[in-house]
Amino acid sequence: MSKGLLKSYFLDEKGNEHINMFAFEGWWISDFNSFVHQEKAVLNIDAIEETEVLMITLENYEKMMVEVPVMDRYFRILYQNSLVTKDQRLIVSNSYTAEEKYLQLAQKNPEMIKRVPHNLIASYLGLAPETISRIRKKISLNKN
Repeated sequence: MSKGLLKSYFLDEKGNEHINMFAFEGWWISDFNSFVHQEKAVLNIDAIEETEVLMITLENYEKMMVEVPVMDRYFRILYQNSLVTKDQRLIVSNSYTAEEKYLQLAQKNPEMIKRVPHNLIASYLGLAPETISRIRKKISLNKN
């Protein structure tokens, strides 16, 4: 993506949105399973801000991997980093308190806290928007 902010999410059986990830300028985002296996997507991708994206077909992607070896290495590193990030997110999600989740996100991704609406951050962290509001209020009071 060359400009903007996207979110990747799925809807549960009740129609509730569960955000999988956000993507900022220079990031890649996709339903990779759908892309690789050419199956119906499970993940939705929507713009949060005005966005400019670059798209590639599977055929052109595979051709690029063969013809431009540096891109093959680039994507391998990208996938490794993505796997590490997802593992860390799973650990945080399953073992941190609500406040710890928010504080870690704020420390590791301050840009996300600035640009992403709080109700979407709540969905991303698996928390209620009211919980995010309480945490932000507590942090604000502790600074003063």
